[in-house]
Amino acid sequence: MKHTSFTILTWLPRILALIFAGFISLFALDSFEAHQTFFQKFGHILAHLVPTAAVIAALWLAWHRRIIGGLVFMMLGMIFTIHFGTWRQTGLFLMFSLPLFVTGVLFILSRYSQLQSRKNETL
Repeated sequence: MKHTSFTILTWLPRILALIFAGFISLFALDSFEAHQTFFQKFGHILAHLVPTAAVIAALWLAWHRRIIGGLVFMMLGMIFTIHFGTWRQTGLFLMFSLPLFVTGVLFILSRYSQLQSRKNETL
């Protein structure tokens, strides 16, 4: 049973981060307008994908350093809350900021679970 909870805590935040990155990437499709040149469209889509790049970078960091990555995810949650104003509406907060906070906490719990399982193996 403990191995199952360790496996869930290892993979759940990673999967959640990937799903969230895919979700916010969908909003880049909003940047297309018919009367723009190719380079303008390309610049707008890149600008809309900056939050996705930040989430992917945090995931890469958290994959290797879970506690630091978890803290970065929680900082991203705060940045999303302030920059995008998700604190104004509960629905927006639940869609955009809360998944980042939850992912950060899960990465930190994952690291503690890993340490606990190593400790139990040595006993």
